[in-house]
Amino acid sequence: MSANAGIYVHIPFCRSKCAYCAFVSLPCRRPPAAYLAALLTQARQLAALPWSRERIFTTLFIGGGTPTIYPAAMLTELLAGLRSSFNLAPAPEITIESNPNTLDLALLQSLRRAGVNRLSIGVQSFSDRLLRTVGRGHSRRDALQALAWAGQAGFTNLNLDLIYGLPGQTPAQFAADLARALEFAPAHLALYQLTLEEETPLARAVAAGSLTQPDEDLVAEMELTARATLQEAGYEHYEVANYCRPGRQCRHNLHYWHNGSYLGLGAGAVSCLSGLRISNVRSPGRYQRLLAAGQVPYAEAEALGRPASFRETVVMGLRLRRGLKIAELQQRFALTPQEYYGTILEELVQAGLLEVDSRRIALSERGFALANQVLNRLV
Repeated sequence: MSANAGIYVHIPFCRSKCAYCAFVSLPCRRPPAAYLAALLTQARQLAALPWSRERIFTTLFIGGGTPTIYPAAMLTELLAGLRSSFNLAPAPEITIESNPNTLDLALLQSLRRAGVNRLSIGVQSFSDRLLRTVGRGHSRRDALQALAWAGQAGFTNLNLDLIYGLPGQTPAQFAADLARALEFAPAHLALYQLTLEEETPLARAVAAGSLTQPDEDLVAEMELTARATLQEAGYEHYEVANYCRPGRQCRHNLHYWHNGSYLGLGAGAVSCLSGLRISNVRSPGRYQRLLAAGQVPYAEAEALGRPASFRETVVMGLRLRRGLKIAELQQRFALTPQEYYGTILEELVQAGLLEVDSRRIALSERGFALANQVLNRLV
């Protein structure tokens, strides 16, 4: 067996007519038990594949929405079912995502007993004003309480999500968020620039001019503040949006950044089986109905050709600070970046955005700060 794959379980936001849909971060009072049953049905389908039986899975990541809207007993049953279906490594990384207002000490203690050893909390900000602005359902107090409970429950591998570039946010406010996060000594921090989703109340408010996002210079100042603050605190900026204490990278996400293999369970989830990409239907209701009827929940499948797979591997791998080994690319695809990109690569090197030698290709320090622009040239 080869230990080179992960499992991703997608628990989307509830789409029923409840308060949870009005502001997606509010806890749902009626999370559907049938959805978790469907997840376990698909788990058994995928586990029966020869491809799956040949692998030991090193990571399990439960996320996508807010899995912790479900009670502890149901999540424990889900975890037990996944463990019995797949060959998990002796010490797998098992992550669950959460929002602060869906956590309590008893739930966290139950998750630890069930084997969850990595907790990701979507704090986003410690400012009540900013949280209200973007429609989050939790408060600063909720976030602080959730973090305290996480420590009491024994979670030492803790990730915090923070967002910068929020409407009305200043560099000083973002610096204050970072300082407060560091008080809890998280193993990992994910820092995301705000992205407006079309047809959301926040996007409409910005379009109407009732809310204003910080300009590019202020956003750049926030990014510089984060890099300086976290470097001084001993964190490694190992991926474009991710920082960690030495040795505490998110092992599951490394599967994605290395363009590796993983199984995707749940509505809208994607599996990548040695290059074959299979997407599940996006509707949770249809996903449940298909599985209840004994059918597979697939929407489409795609097998990327060698050049497209090479290009995707380069773009994903360059998000990592250490970049990619050229020998590994050549062994995997019989291609090198120099051969494939030609003058585009030369231009990026001359502009000081890429560093390339006979062994490795990586973003330069300047290129890392402009990663999205550089990677767009290589897509």
